[in-house]
Amino acid sequence: MADLSASKPNIVIILADDFGVGDIKAHYPDNKIATPYLDKFSAESKRFTNAHANTACCTPSRYGLLTGRYAWRTRLQEWVLACYEPPLISKDRLTLPGFLQQQGYDTACIGKWHLGWNWAGDQPSHMIEQRNGLMKLNWDFTQPIKDGPITRGFDYYFGTHVPNFAPFTFIENDRVVVQPTEKYEYDPNEGTVMPQGFAGSPIAPGWKFDEILPEITNRAVDYIHQNAKNEEPFFLFFSMTSPHEPVVPSKRFKGKSGINDIADFVMETDWSAGKVIEAVDQTGIAEDTIVIFTADNGHSHYTGLQELLDAGHKPSGEFRGHKSNVWEGGHRVPYLVRWPGKVDAGSENHQILSLNDTFALCAEILGKRLPADVAEDSLSFLPQLLGKKKKPTRNHVVSQSTGGEFGYQEGPWKIVYLNQEGTLTQARGQPTIVELYNLDRDVAETTNVAKDNPEIVQRLTRNLDKVISRGTSRKGRPQSNDTLVDFKRTQTERWGPAL
Repeated sequence: MADLSASKPNIVIILADDFGVGDIKAHYPDNKIATPYLDKFSAESKRFTNAHANTACCTPSRYGLLTGRYAWRTRLQEWVLACYEPPLISKDRLTLPGFLQQQGYDTACIGKWHLGWNWAGDQPSHMIEQRNGLMKLNWDFTQPIKDGPITRGFDYYFGTHVPNFAPFTFIENDRVVVQPTEKYEYDPNEGTVMPQGFAGSPIAPGWKFDEILPEITNRAVDYIHQNAKNEEPFFLFFSMTSPHEPVVPSKRFKGKSGINDIADFVMETDWSAGKVIEAVDQTGIAEDTIVIFTADNGHSHYTGLQELLDAGHKPSGEFRGHKSNVWEGGHRVPYLVRWPGKVDAGSENHQILSLNDTFALCAEILGKRLPADVAEDSLSFLPQLLGKKKKPTRNHVVSQSTGGEFGYQEGPWKIVYLNQEGTLTQARGQPTIVELYNLDRDVAETTNVAKDNPEIVQRLTRNLDKVISRGTSRKGRPQSNDTLVDFKRTQTERWGPAL
């Protein structure tokens, strides 16, 4: 394979938030939401049809993308980081942007962070079992916010930690941009799934939820224009806040789909991604820039999904499920890579891919070998990207639901370990329910064939146990997890005890 490291291409990753595998119209022509920008981008890219986020929700997927490690190896065993909770990425862990810094890249994260900070206040940020249990405590927004993006490999950050979590304001590097001196008043007419639970929380004067996406889009475009002039390469992680709730399409997109707010917001997401890609083209750096478009998990089920289905739009395509669950619709995501002159435009690859693999891909492009304790679950797919190798790099992938349920795909087989029926609280400590599906014959996961294939159930269970216990998906010496991980029983705590 030719040495690609000399050129040090710019790298732009666009990560949509709650964007279904079926939400790009070019991939599903019968669907009903227009996505002209991503349709064009798809025609210019290689499409990976079997790509997976490592968990079907926000925080864990971002952790996996930026560290190359499954998030369930950390103490966080379910759901996401709540407001004011501490960083999930440890200080001593080399991240993808940190690695690229070492190679001479300027690095920026613009948009949603959702990987934790250490906030100043009457008490330190800390892990708590109650979801958003730190919400009503006293925090000092005039002080620097420690251990955020600029301490985890990024030279620059601008965005909002989570658009539906307090405090409602923008953050630049480690400082609040406008002090949140007012209190949020819940208005259900402002959008779909507004953050009602945060009524009374700190908000910046004049804060408008529908201005978040346009603002971060403009910032990302400006960053590209500024850095395209520089000799050193750049890495931009554009972490979108859409179409995640609050679903607040701006005025130019309100009603544009003719379906509902979430369809309008998907259209605005398409526009936003398109503006960032357009900036790469306008600055004349397209041939020296790798652009990746993907998503953190499947389409949300609580922001107007039924109206979409009634209109004939299927955000999960032919797959079962949606955001939050362990079915394919929860974690199978679009993954498009454009690299003019290197990657065949309009081509497809159907081999298993994980968002975690992005780290190792970048390392191989730059001709660097990753240490064993870095990006433990990242496997480069550069030969497949360049069309140089048909044999898959990865033969399995692990997925997880918001409730901590595990899935494991190997070849055509997918095994899942479901929580007992009822609430998560009722399931805690109980044995999980094992089901098996053949995705080649049953891509919609309609028929559980576990009873007919006990030997396959045993083999896949043994292989998943090995991936977990070794602390790594890569060959070489075993690594370690941060807590005890047991897929055969539902976890008893959101934060697992430290080992």
